[in-house]
Amino acid sequence: MANKEILMVVDVVSNEKEIDRSVLFDAVEAALEMATKKMYDEDINARVAIDKNTGDYESFRRWEVVVADEEFEGGLENPDAQILLEDAQKKDPELVVGDFIEEPIESADFGRIGAQAAKQVIFQKVREAERKKVFEHYKDKVGELVTGVIKRIERGNVFVDLEGTADAIIPREEMIPREPVRTGDRIRGYLKEVEEVVRGPQLTVTRSAPELLIALFNLEVPEVGDGLIEILGAARDPGSRAKIAVRTRDQRLDPVGACVGMRGSRVQAVSNELAGERVDIILWDENEAQFVINAMSPAEVVSIVVDEDKHSMDVSVRDDSLSQAIGRGGQNVRLASELTGWKLNVMSETQAEEQNASETDEYVQQLMVDLDVDEDVALILVQEGYTTLEEINFAELDDLAAVEEFDGDIAEEIQQRAKDAFLIKAIASEEVLEEHEPAEDLLKMEGMNRELAFKLASKEVITMENLADLATDELLELVELSEERATALIMKAREPWFAE
Repeated sequence: MANKEILMVVDVVSNEKEIDRSVLFDAVEAALEMATKKMYDEDINARVAIDKNTGDYESFRRWEVVVADEEFEGGLENPDAQILLEDAQKKDPELVVGDFIEEPIESADFGRIGAQAAKQVIFQKVREAERKKVFEHYKDKVGELVTGVIKRIERGNVFVDLEGTADAIIPREEMIPREPVRTGDRIRGYLKEVEEVVRGPQLTVTRSAPELLIALFNLEVPEVGDGLIEILGAARDPGSRAKIAVRTRDQRLDPVGACVGMRGSRVQAVSNELAGERVDIILWDENEAQFVINAMSPAEVVSIVVDEDKHSMDVSVRDDSLSQAIGRGGQNVRLASELTGWKLNVMSETQAEEQNASETDEYVQQLMVDLDVDEDVALILVQEGYTTLEEINFAELDDLAAVEEFDGDIAEEIQQRAKDAFLIKAIASEEVLEEHEPAEDLLKMEGMNRELAFKLASKEVITMENLADLATDELLELVELSEERATALIMKAREPWFAE
């Protein structure tokens, strides 16, 4: 290969593949170095320098400056490519370990073998540069829609050519179930991940994630793209049904109507893209109970009871719409729960009334025992919202006296009885807790407090190890906690396992 041919090859490949010329010159130099080494029987080290303007090149044999290694005879692992520091400094006192001594040698005759080596190295560098280019191009596109043509389908995994720029995979679990797809079909998805691996960048696309639904509405509804309408969340049963929560930043604009479009054109376009998936557009509300009511659409909610501690809501609907509220296979309530983030217990109006009556009776019976009052007094207290000793104990006396059936003296007597009963229970509880003392590691664990630690100890959960062995639902059966806190405590207790 003549010197001018080197320049020609570099220029042609650089222009065709849009690869920097310096990368290709490095590749040619590496090929020349390989050819130069083959001229010697020894295992030498060589360097080749190409003039990037003329294509001329020079070759050098080089020795690395090292310190003596007692493991090897003469102190050198490879005497053909290494030199001891003291010997090197005889030639140049300024040399240090890691430097190289070089001397010019005859350049390799770049014949058929050298050209083949150069070709292989250049192709390798081209592939590496192309892979890096693809990675750099797509790493910033994670979270965007991508479109391509299906190249092949293997075991449910779909391989897609993204407009000739890269290949991507839609794993079987990221596809819409039972969606009919064939080789050659155009397909759109949400770029979930770009991972740099040895074979090149691995692009993972999803068609089942809620983010795809949000991205499609961004595309189909101009008001969303302009920021006039905000999408606050989505939940999907891919290919079957979905719910999406929207709100408007312009009170003159109907966010639900805008997303539906004229005669349902916009939501229908999204549905068609998702293999006919039905989409319910839900109006977001800052009142979480109202948001849940909206999310239960199309079912009509009769009443709702919020339990902040358990982060759950009891939702009652008309008897004749219970099946609609729950949905086939629990689909409607499951999607509403995912969208709102609340655990929803759906029941009919009759069931809610029965449950309310049962709870009321339990509260009445307990207050009759705790306060030593008759059923009528206990029922009045429960109907006024006083269901526990704690609520009565810390209530304002004027509020109790304002109950129609009470006067000041009765209210004062009831509150005093509540205080006495509350104190007796607190003392008894403390005595029980002290009988079961928690271990030091449980007491000092991050996120734990003394009261909770003693409650757990009374349930035979004495050490961090005992806590780590529990599942979240098992812990919730022992003490009253939110599911999030219970999970966090268990994971904290398991940290020593991962450290080991």
